[in-house]
Amino acid sequence: MASLPEGALMQRAAAGLAYAVIDLLRGAYGKRIVLLVGSGDNGGDALYAGALLARRGAQVEAWLLSDKAHPGGLVALKAAGGRVVKLSEGYRPRSGSQPSVVIDGIVGIGGKPGLRPDAEAALALLAGIPVVSVDTPSGVCVDTGEVDGAHVTADLTVTFGTHKPCHLLDPAASACGTVQLVDIGLRLPTPAIESLEAADVADLVPRPAPDGHKYSRGVVGLRVGSATYPGAALLAVSGANTGLAGMVRYVGTASEWVKRHNPEVVGDGQAQAWVVGSGSADGANSALAFARASGVPLVIDADSLRALNGPLGLPAILTPHAGELAALIREDRGDIEARPLHYARLAAKRFDAVVLLKGRRTTIASPDPDTPVRVNTTGTSWLATAGSGDVLGGLIGSLLAAGLAPIDAASAGAWLHGAAATLASAGGPVTASGVAAAIPAVIRSLPAVSS
Repeated sequence: MASLPEGALMQRAAAGLAYAVIDLLRGAYGKRIVLLVGSGDNGGDALYAGALLARRGAQVEAWLLSDKAHPGGLVALKAAGGRVVKLSEGYRPRSGSQPSVVIDGIVGIGGKPGLRPDAEAALALLAGIPVVSVDTPSGVCVDTGEVDGAHVTADLTVTFGTHKPCHLLDPAASACGTVQLVDIGLRLPTPAIESLEAADVADLVPRPAPDGHKYSRGVVGLRVGSATYPGAALLAVSGANTGLAGMVRYVGTASEWVKRHNPEVVGDGQAQAWVVGSGSADGANSALAFARASGVPLVIDADSLRALNGPLGLPAILTPHAGELAALIREDRGDIEARPLHYARLAAKRFDAVVLLKGRRTTIASPDPDTPVRVNTTGTSWLATAGSGDVLGGLIGSLLAAGLAPIDAASAGAWLHGAAATLASAGGPVTASGVAAAIPAVIRSLPAVSS
C-alpha cells in the first residue's frame, strides 16, 4: 500500500466490484441498486462502485449504517447522481420499487463476527433480493470460517487480492455464494490456509521414471473390509488401483472377491504404505497393529480410528468425518462441524499426524504448525454416498506409497476424489464405484506439468 498513491487499491477494488455487478445484472442501465454501507473500507468500496454504476445509468441508493461512512466515496456517489439516506433517521424504502441487487458493504476483514441490530433490520427490509458481498459476507469470522450470530448470506462475493479463509472454510464458505477474485496487485505473504488447484495437483501426481518398475513406483497395501462389509474392501482397493502406484496388495477376508474384480491385485507382502480401517468392523484393532508393525506410513480410516490413543510414532494420515473425530477426541459433533479448522488442527497436534477432516469443504491439517492448512474445494453433494470414503482412503494410500509427503498425499487425493465425483455425476446421481472409475480420467485431464 505504501508503494501506491493513496486510494489506488480502493479504486481498483471498486472497479472490479462494479463490473462484477454489471455482469451479474447483465447491464446496469435502469437497474435499482441498494448499497448497505458501514464505516470501514468495505463501505468505501461499495460507494465508489455505486458511483461507477450510477454513471452507467443505474439508480443507486446508499443506506448508511454509520455516521463515519467513507467521505470520498460519499462525494463520488453523490456527484454521479446517487442518493444517500441514513437509516438512523427512520428511513423506509419506497413501496413498489424492488431493488435489482443489494451490495453488502457493512463490515470487512476487520469486523467482528455477528451483525448489529440495525444491519439485521436493513437486511430484513431487503429479504429475497440477491446480495453481492464486498470482500466477505458481513458478520462471518474471516480468519476461521466460523459463524457466530447473524451474518449476510450472499449470492456472490467479490473479493480482492486473494481468497480469505472464510471463502474456503465452512460454515462461512456456505454463506459466500459464488466467489469472484479480483486481482488488485497485492504482494502476498505465505498463507496460513491454502487450496490446491489443478496445476498444483498436476505437479504432485507421481509419474513413472523412464527406468521405473512396479516396485520403484510404490506398493500400497490394504487391510480393510470384513465379512460384514466386503464391499468396503472392493471400494478401497478400487481407489488404490488407479495406476498411481506400481502395485496394490490386499490382505483380508474379501480376498477372493477383490481379486475377481481386480486380477492385478496381489496378496500379503511388503508395502511402502498401508491403508487400514475401512469396513474392518471387529478386525480394526488387529489391522492397525499389523500395519503399524510394518513401520511404513499409514492411512487410518473408519473403524481403526477408534483404536488410537496418541501419536503412532510414524507418518500417518487420519481420515475421519465429523462424527468419527467427535468420538476420537471426545467433543461434540456439532462443535466440530461449526469449527472444522480448530478441531482439525487440534487433532493433528494431539496425534502427531495429518488429519483429513471430511466435509463439504474437507480440511487437511498437518501436525507442523508452520505448514498451511489445506482446504479442498472440489466435489459435489452427490459425493455424500456410502463407500465414497473407502475409495478416498485407498486413493490417498496409493499416493502415499508412491512417495508423496502425507500432507500432499491427503490433499491431492481429496482433490482428485472430488473432481472425479463431479465428472461422474455430470448426468446425475453417482455411486462410490462410479467415483473410483472416474479417477483415471481426471488424472489424464490434468494440465501439463509446470517446468
